[in-house]
Amino acid sequence: MHNCNNYYGFIKYKILFILFTAIFFITNNLVLASNINNESKSKEINSAIPLDFTSIVEKVDSSVVNIRTITKTNKETNLLYNDPYEMFRWFFGPNFPNNIPIPDNQYIQPQQEEKSIPKGLGSGFFISNDGYILTNNHVIVDANEILVTLYDGREFKATVVGSDDRTDIALIKINIKKSNPLKIGNSNILKKGQWVLAIGSPFGLDFTVTAGIVSAIGRDTGDYLSFIQTDVAVNPGNSGGPLLNLNGEVVGINSQIISRNGGFMGISLSIPIDEAMRVADQIRKTGKVVRGKIGVQVSEISKEVAEAIELPRFGGALVSFVERGSPADQVGIQPGDVILTFNNLEIKKLSDLPRLVGQTNPGVSANIDIWRRGKLISFIVKVGEIKSDTVSKKEIHKKTINSNKPSNIILGLELEELSYELKAKLKINGGVYIENVSGVSLKAGLHKGDIITVINNTYITSVDHFNSVLEKINNIKKPIGLLVYRGDNAQWIIINPYK
Repeated sequence: MHNCNNYYGFIKYKILFILFTAIFFITNNLVLASNINNESKSKEINSAIPLDFTSIVEKVDSSVVNIRTITKTNKETNLLYNDPYEMFRWFFGPNFPNNIPIPDNQYIQPQQEEKSIPKGLGSGFFISNDGYILTNNHVIVDANEILVTLYDGREFKATVVGSDDRTDIALIKINIKKSNPLKIGNSNILKKGQWVLAIGSPFGLDFTVTAGIVSAIGRDTGDYLSFIQTDVAVNPGNSGGPLLNLNGEVVGINSQIISRNGGFMGISLSIPIDEAMRVADQIRKTGKVVRGKIGVQVSEISKEVAEAIELPRFGGALVSFVERGSPADQVGIQPGDVILTFNNLEIKKLSDLPRLVGQTNPGVSANIDIWRRGKLISFIVKVGEIKSDTVSKKEIHKKTINSNKPSNIILGLELEELSYELKAKLKINGGVYIENVSGVSLKAGLHKGDIITVINNTYITSVDHFNSVLEKINNIKKPIGLLVYRGDNAQWIIINPYK
């Protein structure tokens, strides 16, 4: 009996040993399988993160170009005044630094000397195999000469096909047998968090590549366009260069940065390529950009106003002004109406309306839903055409200034007519734009870009009118008072060229 008990005890311990051994191996294998599975997932995630962009960059490098611009100006030379900023102007432009006073005892009547001054640096990229290049308007505006450098070092003079100030798009062309265009992507399918690359010439460092992610889509800055926001490093000189996805397709044009010091601070803005190509195609085909208009000015709606007028949803665009005789006026849209939809598309924020209307072809009949005194009212509006602010190559060549006019001889001013859009923006009926400034006007503090609306007590309507009034003042040798707009501020500047 004792032996039997020992036998059963042995069997029991053996069974327990086998069970514990089996549990150990099963548990160990489960942990191992779990670790392998996690490692596999980790590798899968890491493989999705592009640690090396070499293949993408090698594919697109030859499609990107460096752009240098040169402007010719009548530079004033003065034998008694040694300008210590001359060297700096070659790097920072002809207006560096602003508001430097010229000592009276060192100033004499200057001599005119035409000089070519480097104006700026930018980037661009080929969109066709016959030399068409897309860039920013602000890169090439006012340039007398545009030089394009390719990745292989070849340099070409470019001509302006056309440009559009509203979207900051310019189309230029070089004479080349074959160019390597970038593939055009779809900016509408971009998502936050996707990787993107930028190629350009920041601070003149040609063909620099930077990478980052899409931070936001449809970023509204108050401009005509909404932008793609990224954290890709973009600096002066990157303007006009491509924003690329991981397929090597261009999805945007690097255009702006938001910065407190002029350098990169983590917020870059790019023009969506869909809008850029729409503009470029129109410029290439017709030399101008056609946009729709309905003839209203709109403003933002506050939550308090939305609640007070019992809007069915927060959003829309509040009509503040209706142009007389415009499409909106003809169908009965009134100030105080809130436009909720245009052509069956919802107006979520103020900037949606001008963008949607602008993208609509003139002549199209569009549905508009408005909210008026607690009721939803629908209109059908025949879209009109907005006056184009596109500048074609032909118009640029016509843009010449007669240096024999009194404004130039007496005051040293080169003047241009004001655009309708600028008059509307400043809420003025007339005035002239200062294109260049020298002599007594420079000494008095006038700047290029200033707008003169009044000379002495006379409101100015055009350049010819300004010169006519100036001739009369010149006959009696009176001091000349100019009411000048600089940005949103107006000030009087007195000039006495007869001292």
